[in-house]
Amino acid sequence: MHAVDVVAAVRAHLRLELGPSEPVSASVTFLGVQPLDVLRFGPDAERLVRYGTVGCARHPMGEPDELVADPVRGPRAELLVALRGGVDGVLRSLAVLAATPAVEGLVLQADALVDLGAPLWEGSAFTAVLLAASEEVPPLELGDPYEDVQFLDVVPLTGTEAAWVRLRGADALRTAWTEAGIDTRDPGRPAASRV
Repeated sequence: MHAVDVVAAVRAHLRLELGPSEPVSASVTFLGVQPLDVLRFGPDAERLVRYGTVGCARHPMGEPDELVADPVRGPRAELLVALRGGVDGVLRSLAVLAATPAVEGLVLQADALVDLGAPLWEGSAFTAVLLAASEEVPPLELGDPYEDVQFLDVVPLTGTEAAWVRLRGADALRTAWTEAGIDTRDPGRPAASRV
């Protein structure tokens, strides 16, 4: 078995998929957790700024009740968020979310609802996020015996929208957004009014 530098592979993969411009990188450190980087790409022609974590997939995620974590096998993920115009205040919240597998044993996966209990950035009405498989960045293959790194889109939610997901499910909220014509990448967007 050959060792893989997962962090370097993720960084190269994101630059390939989200480039062509060189990203700006910010490093965030939490006590007891290896540093996490957040890369900032853009804005592009549509004014979208994309942020991607690097370091969450360094180790496979495991269930918190496992006595011994497998250092090789298990799901791996990195997080992405796209915001029109960009909101650099989201960097810390994105890093906090990326640290939850190491700190709290949370397994990040598509359709997961994560309540952060605080605004995603200063002045934001969004206090939770919904994860979805990225449509922009394909999984990164690391080769056997490692599982592929999944890239998950982070969609900001209001408290009302988070309650809707708990009650009706993620797909119902996505349908409500579509019917209301809500751009979830707009940092100033309203909550879906039907929820």
